Amino acid sequence: MNDGTKIALVTGGSRGLGKSTALALAKKGVDVIVTYNSQKEKADAVVDEIENSGRKAAALQLDVGETALHHTFAAQLSEVLKSIWNRGRFDFLINNAGFAYNAPFAETTEEQFDSMMRVHFKGVYFLTQNLLPQLADHGRIINFSSGLARFTTPGWSAYAAMKGAVEVMTRYMAKELGPRGIRVNTVAPGIIDTDFHHGALDAVPGIKEQIGTQITLGRIGRPDDIGGIVASLCRDEMGWITGERIEASGGMFL
Repeated sequence: MNDGTKIALVTGGSRGLGKSTALALAKKGVDVIVTYNSQKEKADAVVDEIENSGRKAAALQLDVGETALHHTFAAQLSEVLKSIWNRGRFDFLINNAGFAYNAPFAETTEEQFDSMMRVHFKGVYFLTQNLLPQLADHGRIINFSSGLARFTTPGWSAYAAMKGAVEVMTRYMAKELGPRGIRVNTVAPGIIDTDFHHGALDAVPGIKEQIGTQITLGRIGRPDDIGGIVASLCRDEMGWITGERIEASGGMFL
């Protein structure tokens, strides 16, 4: 049974851009399932906020990089879809979960490289593959990239390379899933003021203002600058866009 309600799955939805995206989707009338790796309390708080706004929501634990457990997660997702929505499919997959190491190219370790590859590229690739049977036809997949895949800032070579791979993967997904009516796009944020940078922005007085001088709109981004863009890409009005990279950096390094 499908009453017309749309359901989104947002990985890494307990904080930062994932949280902003989940809340933005709820504001547009979408029910949301968020995943978290270890911060269950924060994920539950996001669920509470969504439910208080009048939408349905749920939280599931997921380490995107543990590909051997993706089948288990898919089974848990099926149970939640059935118990809360009496449905077997969801409509929007937002691949947001991630982290990063900042290290010069010459000092990046193989362990750091592999851990980012595991989450940002391999994890996204195979999680999406495993969830395809549960993703509704004419649905949406939004993959997160980064402005760093276009411009270069020392210390981000491995992370940016993963995101470059995600952008290529997105085009292939769009091509191969097009016959099902599934639109696949990449959103590439610029520098955003979240805890993703592990407090580095707050540790250096004046750094936010300095970075803002390199951005056309005069400031670094906020999570709400991104969440609304992702939610908008899930609307029918944006249905003729697929296989595209949409940078949301405020015009950084134009």
